[in-house]
Amino acid sequence: MSVIAINDENFEQTLAQNPVTVVKYYADWCGSCRLIAPKFKRWAESGPEGVAFAEINAENNPVARKTAGVDNLPFFAVFKNGELVSGAATAKIEAVQQMLNAAVGS
Repeated sequence: MSVIAINDENFEQTLAQNPVTVVKYYADWCGSCRLIAPKFKRWAESGPEGVAFAEINAENNPVARKTAGVDNLPFFAVFKNGELVSGAATAKIEAVQQMLNAAVGS
């Protein structure tokens, strides 16, 4: 599955349509965000079945940013059935994979 570009307008709908969603919050000026982007894309393309991968510009989408409690960038959040399960500011894809594994119970 590819990475879905989302915004405040379709944020809730995207979460509702997918049982588990990993959301990457980024900003255009964020160097670490740019560095992790290709890893996130590769993970999304080969990632676990039934998991949606999305990205959202944190600066332009305050509603989604507040929902996850974004405090630094890049920030990743895991939502299950539309509810926030965990979130963390990290530039390590392995940390995000651990968050996802904990959320889905594997």
